[in-house]
Amino acid sequence: MTELVHFELDADGVATLTLDDPATRNALTGSAIVDQMLAIFARIERDPAVRVLILTAKGKVFSSGGNIHEMQRQIGPDVDVAALRQEYRHGIQRLPLALHALEVPTIAAVNGPAIGAGCDLACMCDVRIAADSATFAESFVKLGLIPGDGGAWFLPRLIGSARAAEMSYTGDAIGAGTALEWGLVSRVVPDGELLSAARALAGRIAANSPEAVRLTKRLLRESQHARLDALLELSAAYQALAHKTEAHADAVAQFLAARRR
Repeated sequence: MTELVHFELDADGVATLTLDDPATRNALTGSAIVDQMLAIFARIERDPAVRVLILTAKGKVFSSGGNIHEMQRQIGPDVDVAALRQEYRHGIQRLPLALHALEVPTIAAVNGPAIGAGCDLACMCDVRIAADSATFAESFVKLGLIPGDGGAWFLPRLIGSARAAEMSYTGDAIGAGTALEWGLVSRVVPDGELLSAARALAGRIAANSPEAVRLTKRLLRESQHARLDALLELSAAYQALAHKTEAHADAVAQFLAARRR
């Protein structure tokens, strides 16, 4: 099987997943790319050495979204509506569920156009950093389609309902500068500095207690739909766990030692 996704893990616990399917410009359908990504996510979940994941792509395109040849197959008479529904449920829709549930923080380093499902893939990550050349398009309507991979859930939470509607109804692309202004990305950097910027941010995250970071991510996820009282109960439980970690004990000891100097 062709390796469409590369995985690297450095000594600091920063993992990098790189999409590499130049023939389709890193399309997310019509190939084994989703299966290979899911296998890496499962590996990360089992490996406590991984503290942060950077998701990026090789070449000048982050992801072109859906494979047009796969769409042509889906139009044909051999695939009925019920089969198409199951293809989505057991195909690309596994990606947002797995990536959203991943315990470690995720950083999308968007190196070029992120189109359709490619835009949604970036939105599935916790943080997005864009290269100057990056563009983002929720472009499904331009092909007579809807965001079938969760974009209608992710995008409004990131940029608000009005701007998400504008992107989704027009299908028009926005540049990196607009993405920064709208809060879709947290920073824009020159193309040649994208990975170094992503790795620097990942290193700052990896330097913190891995248990506290994972629990914090879980709280942020739960806060999107939980009541305040329910979130406070969960926070109390997570904080009790955090108080008993070695990382917390070490941090307190170092703080007190510094004050005594």
